[in-house]
Amino acid sequence: MAGLPGDSVEQPVVEPVRRRRQDARPKRQPRYHVILWNDDDHTYAYVIAMLMSLFGHPTEKGYQMALEVDTRGRVIVLTTTREHAELKRDQIHAYGKDDLIDGCLGSMWATIEAMPGE
Repeated sequence: MAGLPGDSVEQPVVEPVRRRRQDARPKRQPRYHVILWNDDDHTYAYVIAMLMSLFGHPTEKGYQMALEVDTRGRVIVLTTTREHAELKRDQIHAYGKDDLIDGCLGSMWATIEAMPGE
């Protein structure tokens, strides 16, 4: 609506939106555990070799993880981003059978789960 000459129309003041410093920092991706599950169809040697090959774990760490999966039923072999965890889980599933066990049908089983609080 047009005003009369001399009428002043007050315009609202629009302030530019400023980003907070904390908003400028990249957000960290949620973390996921890769869980290796125990079974009776794979030897310690198989588990150690697989962990060395797929994760770069040294022999001693591979042995400790093999012992944990054997005694506790599961072991966290890696904590990483979801996409990387899915890749590592799939690599475990594709690793192949244990040639030291007659009748071994295939790879070990692994899953991923979100870290608590993520």
